[in-house]
Amino acid sequence: MNTMTIAPSSSTLSTAALKRELRLAGARKRAMALLLIAPLAIFVLLIFVVPIGALLTRAVQNPEIATALPNTVAALSGWDRHAPPPDAAYAALAADMTKLAGTDGMGTLASRLNLEIPGFRSFVAKTARAMPLKGSSDQPLTPAQTREKLIEFDARWGDATYWQSIAKNGSRISPFYLLAALDHKQDGFSHIVHADPEQSIYLTIFGRTFLIGMAVTLFALLLGYPLAYWVSRLSERRANLVMILVLIPFWTSVLVRVAAWIVLLQNDGLVNKALIGSGLIAQPLALLFNRVGVYISMTHILLPFMILPLYSVMKSIPPTYQRAAVSLGSHPFAAFWRVYVPQTYPGVAAGALLAFILAIGYYITPALLGGPDDQMVSYYVAYYTNDTINWGMACALGGLLLSATLVLYAVYSRFTRSKLSLG
Repeated sequence: MNTMTIAPSSSTLSTAALKRELRLAGARKRAMALLLIAPLAIFVLLIFVVPIGALLTRAVQNPEIATALPNTVAALSGWDRHAPPPDAAYAALAADMTKLAGTDGMGTLASRLNLEIPGFRSFVAKTARAMPLKGSSDQPLTPAQTREKLIEFDARWGDATYWQSIAKNGSRISPFYLLAALDHKQDGFSHIVHADPEQSIYLTIFGRTFLIGMAVTLFALLLGYPLAYWVSRLSERRANLVMILVLIPFWTSVLVRVAAWIVLLQNDGLVNKALIGSGLIAQPLALLFNRVGVYISMTHILLPFMILPLYSVMKSIPPTYQRAAVSLGSHPFAAFWRVYVPQTYPGVAAGALLAFILAIGYYITPALLGGPDDQMVSYYVAYYTNDTINWGMACALGGLLLSATLVLYAVYSRFTRSKLSLG
């Protein structure tokens, strides 16, 4: 039986070659695009991503106790935290304290333990100064004798609470700062519990931050929407002129604008003088160092961020839609509300998201124009960074604020994608 072999046609070969050439051309274009954006990507990675990531890791780092008291931590590793600590733990503590006395690590250890139990700083420092412990003879102290000496020196070394605070921080990674930023803590057995009432302030601060951010966003929307609508209905020449006026404050330093509002809002400022001169009020209004001043200044600063997305969306909406609705019998307001406004939702969402994210990260405006009860999360991040040098707490607060921003952006992105798919 003869087998016939059919040679591939020239058209089949040319099609395969063409597909191969197209794939190679596409690969070359992608490689060229990657090469073009590589310098920018590397710059962003080295200048922003890596430093931010390094700072965020400080929120879970807990090296102070493990570094300063390695022998003590090892001796407490098998302790159940119910019974008194073993004698070996006392001997290890005395050895670690002897090495630590007079070094910089003593202050770091004392500061970290003081976060666990107030007064631990002076207690540890006093113990370190008493090292090394000496007995009645020149012979080294046994662990049992070391225990007796330490408790005799200070009865607090017989309290298991102080030992529990050392044992639960034996790891170099700990959720201590993250829990503290959420008004929680670990008890002596590493169970997560609510923090003491006098230390439970951060959830209130986060709530205040989001409340101020939402209020400022709402005020910016109420002012920016009609202004953007009016500008979108002007001629191109007049619209450009108005947008320049809108953007002039945007190009001015935030600090300069805040200083200007201090001049305007003080008791003898232009705002109070105008209100008194018009007869609307008899006494100056308290507009500084309270929530009112914060709202006014932040709304003014963030207003361009609301107007720009709104204007870009409104400019693309043909005015014939409203006229068509009116010509079909709709009331002008109904035509505006039911035909025009829904088409501006993307601009409203983008402007609100941008204004809110910027608002919750504000520091200068509340610090200069607000009172003690008007400070936001950023104020405490700066406080722990500059004043107390507590990088762990500063990074925990900043990390939670960043996480809230990313979650908000993810929700917005998902919402817009679902809207586009439905459309």
